[in-house]
Amino acid sequence: MATDGTAGQVPTVMHVRCPDRLPEQQYRQVLEQLADLSPVVQALPPTAALVELKGALRYHGTDSRRLGEVLRVRTLSRLGVDVRVGIGSSIAVAATASAQVPRPGGVLAINPDQAADWLAGLPVDALHGIGPRQAEVLVDYGIHSVGLLAAVPPATIQRLLGGRARGIDPRPVVPRALPAAATVRHAFPRHTLDGASARAALLELVVRLGQQLRRRDQAARAITLTLTFAGNGSWTKTRRLPEPSAHDDDLRLLAYQLMDAAGLQRGRLTGLTLKGEDLIGADQVAQQISLDDARESRLVAEAAIDRVRDKFGPQIIGPAAVFRRAS
Repeated sequence: MATDGTAGQVPTVMHVRCPDRLPEQQYRQVLEQLADLSPVVQALPPTAALVELKGALRYHGTDSRRLGEVLRVRTLSRLGVDVRVGIGSSIAVAATASAQVPRPGGVLAINPDQAADWLAGLPVDALHGIGPRQAEVLVDYGIHSVGLLAAVPPATIQRLLGGRARGIDPRPVVPRALPAAATVRHAFPRHTLDGASARAALLELVVRLGQQLRRRDQAARAITLTLTFAGNGSWTKTRRLPEPSAHDDDLRLLAYQLMDAAGLQRGRLTGLTLKGEDLIGADQVAQQISLDDARESRLVAEAAIDRVRDKFGPQIIGPAAVFRRAS
């Protein structure tokens, strides 16, 4: 859409999206290609990354868009991987831009002085950081474009969305390798074919994972379920959450979907592993806009249960299915 402008008007944040379900080894190779362009690379597993280009522009003596094109040529020719590259003056603009690049790949650079007008014409759910639930509520209020969202009073935007409706996102790109995951495991004392027992064990893992994430003030963008079977066979699948979360309800829903996708049938289970992936700080999770009173009540109860567990121990309270399995 845009080429780089004059000094002071150069977009320097690059957001890179790899193909969905890219194997981890190839993802790491893409990160290595990014590191050849700039020393400031932030991995966003499982398939994205951020790059700060300020120093790279001076070093390579070229402009931001050209660096994006160089990256795409390198990943295609060396790895056989096409990427979608968005470039802007902030993380929010760059990430929104990369999502607008048609598959399989391309480069979209947005000048700082064009960002507001460009964002204004996008549907509200195209803005990076707006989750499906938030977008649905905003549309219900007649706010169906980013331009309309930007017209909402600044104090309201700050309270609901952190000011990003105008592409304002002051966070820096922080060099970071693949972040640590949060992992919980369960080993069955004997091989089990009982689907109810397996689901109860999975629920216990969900509760433990949620506790671990909340205690660490983190949230997961994705979860991975690994099933191990008699004879050392295994099955692993990862799915992303609609929005980053550390709440039991959200983790449980996705974990059960993963378990259903496994189609256990006659598989003799020996163990389960549940892993929270692509972790972010809890303070980075957008404030949820919810009209679901039942969900809000569950979240209040969850916080109260966490306080009880902190005081009396993790086994003092939990889902009935977990306690029935243990008895």
